[in-house]
Amino acid sequence: MGADGCTKCIKYVLFFFNFIFWLAGGVILGVSLWLRHDNKTSNLLTLKLEGNEAPTTFYISVYILIAVGAVMMFVGFLGCYGAIQESQCLLGTFFACLVILFACEVAAGIWGFMNRDTISKELINFYDAAYDKAVSEQKTTSEVNTVLNVFHETLDCCGKGGIASPDTSNKVCGGKTGVENCHSRIQDLFSDKVYLIGIAALVVAIIMIFEMIFSMFMCCAIRNSMY
Repeated sequence: MGADGCTKCIKYVLFFFNFIFWLAGGVILGVSLWLRHDNKTSNLLTLKLEGNEAPTTFYISVYILIAVGAVMMFVGFLGCYGAIQESQCLLGTFFACLVILFACEVAAGIWGFMNRDTISKELINFYDAAYDKAVSEQKTTSEVNTVLNVFHETLDCCGKGGIASPDTSNKVCGGKTGVENCHSRIQDLFSDKVYLIGIAALVVAIIMIFEMIFSMFMCCAIRNSMY
């Protein structure tokens, strides 16, 4: 039996929200792929120094986002199809998937908030190791020079903070003066990206709450119409 009255209105509202949810999944997938291949982050996070790789925490987070975006697109399509077909089974499956996704998003949000500074701190420590090695050695290795050059050219920065002596500036920074220290630039780089991810997650969470309410309401309406 088809939906009518208020239930029919909920049907199309649910379809609309699912379409937005599907689009949001596509946006998250696209943004996460952009974050993965962004020149600044990829240049910094593919570096190696004496067998030690740059921290991979950021890439792990991005791969999780890629998976979430793909799943959201699938679940959004499932919800759209279930709403149009007025299928209680499909809508019930859609609701269960939403609950799981919402729980995962809350858990990821808590983890991200608690570790929001981890990525920048790890990368700062990696930079400091190369910087200290360049300062302490009479002649820097090509590997150390490569690491420092990528940081300095990509972020237009040099140094760990404070005012470096002229000798240090000439040796490590290539005589650069008046540039911002790399600690600040690294923190700014990743805080901007975390801010972007946070906005996307908040919008998706709000959409998911409305979808769970509407899908449960429609499931109940379809069940009642059978009797």
